[in-house]
Amino acid sequence: MAHSSPLGPTIETERLILRPTAMEDFERWCDFQGDAETTRFIGGAKSPAEVWRALMSVAGAWALTGEGFFSVIEKSTGLWLGRIGPWNPHGWPGPEVGWSLHRDAMGKGYALEAAVASMDYAFDVLGWNDVIHSIDPDNIASQQLAARLGSVNRGPGRLPAPFETARVDLWGQTRAEWAGNRKRFA
Repeated sequence: MAHSSPLGPTIETERLILRPTAMEDFERWCDFQGDAETTRFIGGAKSPAEVWRALMSVAGAWALTGEGFFSVIEKSTGLWLGRIGPWNPHGWPGPEVGWSLHRDAMGKGYALEAAVASMDYAFDVLGWNDVIHSIDPDNIASQQLAARLGSVNRGPGRLPAPFETARVDLWGQTRAEWAGNRKRFA
């Protein structure tokens, strides 16, 4: 089920609500991005001032392009769990569905549930023909999620400045491949 807000859609899955970023997400986002372990593969821990800028950038992406990370909300509690969704920053190696979860949301299947909904949104609503996932070669959990989605490792990639020194493999799949892979989640 999908609804729209002034910034973008709200998508409901069995256990989750995916919606554009809101100010009410700031405290949990700070907790998430202040954790060195959960941010190890996405640039490291950030101060609240840096998180503020990131939150504003994601909200701005929704406002200006109609795509960005969804805030992932647990339906039963209203708790912010992380950020997952379609984005295509300037100079990026391709349109990406990316994911990052708060430590207390890991290992519960939330990333898969939200990523499937985000892949559907990218292909069905945004009309993308291909999706990548930029994954650090040491990030086994993200590699496993990408593989569960049906994405394959296409080899090393290069991100634009200021991330040009980051090591990433580009995982991905085409719209046609997703049409086949999506059937396992029906």
